[in-house]
Amino acid sequence: MTNSTHYTLKNLKLKPAAALVIGALVLATGGLMAVSPDSVAADDKKDAAPKPALTVTTTRPSPASLAIKLGANGNVAAWQEAVIGSESGGLRLTDVKVNVGDVVKKGQVLAVFSADSVNADVAQARAGLLEAEANAAEAVANAARARTLENSGALSGQQISQYKTAEQTARARIASAKAALSSQQLRLKYTQVVAPDDGVISARTATVGSVVGVGTELFRMIRQGRLEWRAEVTAAELARIKPGTSAVVKAANGSELTGKVRMIAPTIDPQTRSALVYVDLPQSAGANAPFKAGMFASGQFELGTSDAMTVPQQSVVVRDGFSYVFRLNQDGRVSQLKVQAGRRLGERIEVTKGLTADSLVVVSGAGFLNEGDLVRNVAAPAAAPAKVSASAAK
Repeated sequence: MTNSTHYTLKNLKLKPAAALVIGALVLATGGLMAVSPDSVAADDKKDAAPKPALTVTTTRPSPASLAIKLGANGNVAAWQEAVIGSESGGLRLTDVKVNVGDVVKKGQVLAVFSADSVNADVAQARAGLLEAEANAAEAVANAARARTLENSGALSGQQISQYKTAEQTARARIASAKAALSSQQLRLKYTQVVAPDDGVISARTATVGSVVGVGTELFRMIRQGRLEWRAEVTAAELARIKPGTSAVVKAANGSELTGKVRMIAPTIDPQTRSALVYVDLPQSAGANAPFKAGMFASGQFELGTSDAMTVPQQSVVVRDGFSYVFRLNQDGRVSQLKVQAGRRLGERIEVTKGLTADSLVVVSGAGFLNEGDLVRNVAAPAAAPAKVSASAAK
């Protein structure tokens, strides 16, 4: 060995501490190599196995026949309101027989005026008629005698003509006296204010002791007790409504009535771009009537039925103002689908957009899921959705 080689080996000699470190590393490496590869793979596989986040039930969308309804708002008003006024002027009101809310019949006396002065005028007119009839009788007799002497020359033609004219004048005075008597009798009739039709008194201004003029309003009456709902409908929706269409009207106090469309207004308000639809309501007169004139009411027009695809209400999740359902995929994970909800049928909701009929939709537990969650599926009873639809259809 040369001197250079001896120098190299001498330099490679290690200190005892370094030798111990190297030995420990060699043992560790050998130990790792001695571990079985199959054991490592089994442990990794065990740690990576996914677990379901939730146990859910699922169902598929069901077909249903849903009612087509159109909502509207409006006011309840009288079908026709009659104004009952005074037809006699300058007479004192002595009695008022009805009040607001009373149900009256046609011809029923509502108020009475003093008839003393009118009775006197009637008596005077009757006396005038008797006088006219007496004068007419004398004129007729004179005219008859003049006709018998017409060819004898005892009377001139002028005299005979005067007798005939007096006869005609007397007859005219009888007719005038009869007309005067009828006028006074009519005034006597007007001392009693009567109802022009069946109905309900809606307003009263008549006061006992007052002296009113001709035409002064005394009462207002809802004719025949009929009310109507004047619904405001936009021009775009107006074509869907026809006379005879049923409408369910609900008042602010919770009362409901079913009426029918009587007519549609021929014009549209240029300010609101809406038209009035007049719906006849069933007659309900009296103080306990559920609907009152002047009430605000909302309602729905029933426009028939249409086919629809529905899901249970529990399966629709509302987040951030939008509706979602969760579809269960073949790999056991769910997909969040944005849908458009429509009408309701009991506890089911119509889905108009975003879902196909063959999709498997999560029902219970949908509100706790997120996109891509792994779930365990437990099938829901198949008869449950059909039972809900049948009961809601009733």
